[in-house]
Amino acid sequence: MSLSFEDLVDRVYEAAAVPELWSSTLAELGRFGEGSGALLFTSQGQDFRYVASPELEGYMAEFMAGGWVAHNDRPARLFAKQHAGFLTDLDVYTHEELDANRLFTDFLRPRGFGWGAATAITVPSGERIVLDVERAYRDGPVPADVVKRLDAMRPHLARAATLSARLRLQAVQVAADVLEMIGLPAAVLGRQGQALAMNRSCQALLGTAVRDGPRFGLADSASDRLLAEALLALAEVGQPSTRSIPIPAREAEPPAVAHVLPVKRSARDLFTAASAIVIVTHLSQAQIPSLSVLEGLFDLTPAEARVARGITGCRTVEQIAKDFGTSPQTVRSQLKSVMAKTGVNRQVELVSLLSGAALLRL
Repeated sequence: MSLSFEDLVDRVYEAAAVPELWSSTLAELGRFGEGSGALLFTSQGQDFRYVASPELEGYMAEFMAGGWVAHNDRPARLFAKQHAGFLTDLDVYTHEELDANRLFTDFLRPRGFGWGAATAITVPSGERIVLDVERAYRDGPVPADVVKRLDAMRPHLARAATLSARLRLQAVQVAADVLEMIGLPAAVLGRQGQALAMNRSCQALLGTAVRDGPRFGLADSASDRLLAEALLALAEVGQPSTRSIPIPAREAEPPAVAHVLPVKRSARDLFTAASAIVIVTHLSQAQIPSLSVLEGLFDLTPAEARVARGITGCRTVEQIAKDFGTSPQTVRSQLKSVMAKTGVNRQVELVSLLSGAALLRL
């Protein structure tokens, strides 16, 4: 038995505040719209995330695994209509287009689907949101009275999506402000590397150490290339390890290190979810850092930190291996990892970096 209209409205607003409730709420929305289930998905650039009602979980797993996102032009057609309500497939396709579209002929219909009603919503943070009620193909196109019923629910769905996005933005700003309290310049980045929030200390570095724009960046071009690589890895791999990037001194700013920390997100947290926090740590001494400082600044393991400190102290690979009772091959492997994490290509650059000379150079 489906919920009443009023009870479903209450559930929608609850899900806006508690993302874990979206799956069961979508199941109720699917029943309300006389469908086989419902979907909510967001996209921003190439990033695509979704929540499905339990009835459609297996269907969406196949959809994602089969690369069908690339063949899905339903959202583009929905947004092109700029309609503040639900539209059926027959509102955005002709019968001939449906019969020639691979998404329908090769994916939806063989799985028993092929009719639906969906609405497109854009929230202030830039996410493009689609709420879709999927209907069994055997049941025929979505009737006009069902679309009218869904249209009555649409304002609540749009407000809930906007509310959820604003709540996430508030949480993002709080995270940045907490780091401000302990003296750390920080920016919280979204899925496309854009700055969702910056604390005051980070804003003070604009134009000298950092820059804002479509993607948050570092003013030094070499450092910014490393940041771009780190953010690309974040998007492709999902949850990479922390990456630390040296920033040379610039104008009145001392040398620094930018730490890129991935943010673990709930699979159901779709709205303005942060992807990373960038924290800037300033360096003030031109001396070999301690082991603990090396580990913290450049994400080195204890063994890698010992190797880095040994190389900076002008010891050879063989001497380091002898000192720590390991093989030269192991030390070379650890040294290779150190160079990758610090963004240098040669030992002389590593020595220069860790002794402060490279970072202190204008």
